[in-house]
Amino acid sequence: MPDVLLVTCAWFPEGEPGAGVLDAALRERGVTSAWARWDDPSVDWAAARLVAVRATWDYVARLEEFLAWATAVEPPLLNGAATFRWNTDKAYLLDLARAGLPVVPTRAADTEAAVGRAVAELGVAVVKPRVGADGNGVQIVTAAERFVPDQPGPWIVQPLVESVRETGETSVFVFEGVPVSQVDKRPGPGEIRVHEHRGGTSTPVPLDASAASRAEAAVLACGVVLGDRPAYARVDLMRGGEGWWVSEVELTEPGLYLDVLPGNAAPFADLVVDRLGRGPGG
Repeated sequence: MPDVLLVTCAWFPEGEPGAGVLDAALRERGVTSAWARWDDPSVDWAAARLVAVRATWDYVARLEEFLAWATAVEPPLLNGAATFRWNTDKAYLLDLARAGLPVVPTRAADTEAAVGRAVAELGVAVVKPRVGADGNGVQIVTAAERFVPDQPGPWIVQPLVESVRETGETSVFVFEGVPVSQVDKRPGPGEIRVHEHRGGTSTPVPLDASAASRAEAAVLACGVVLGDRPAYARVDLMRGGEGWWVSEVELTEPGLYLDVLPGNAAPFADLVVDRLGRGPGG
């Protein structure tokens, strides 16, 4: 059994895009690793010294099954099942707002009528499924429209942050509480979603001090809410108000963008080495 199992899904059996640079970084540090599907019943997760979720992007349709798997895998699982349960429901943004973090203003809506009321107050809103990934089910809704969901609820409702149309989002990668790198993501024409398959682009940029500070604060706030600081995170930010608003804090399966930012492999591998040195449970 390798030292660390890197968890993926059937969509990416060889690992996340750019996985080879992470494999190499681990080898350089004397760490043996292998990629394994989270739903493969033949995998002996308990035999690994460490388990790190990397590309389990099919969990949305099987959330309870995924969370049951994560619960069974602990303790060698980085970030952990309780963090995953909290983080896979976008209503976690409300917890972070209550903790004092500047997030994109967010309202939870359990029914279509509740979505309609929130949109009426905001005028123009972005509605997202509370459990969702890849931009699926994201809709722009105006007060003059009746909300007809693309995806089942419940949902979160947020004001449309106009800066996303021109400047998009930026993502800061945080390992062991330290921001190390940044990617700017721009939407394609007529879109607010920055995903590449929707026409978006991702470009590595130097780490911006203000974005790094906001990302560091976001991870600290997650630690306060959860009672334990996450080992790794990707913090997505938008320009709002007079600075950065946090739009997402990805703690469950944050893509490392290794295909465009291969330098992320080294700090992630260093994190793994550190956690292996701490012994069972990290």
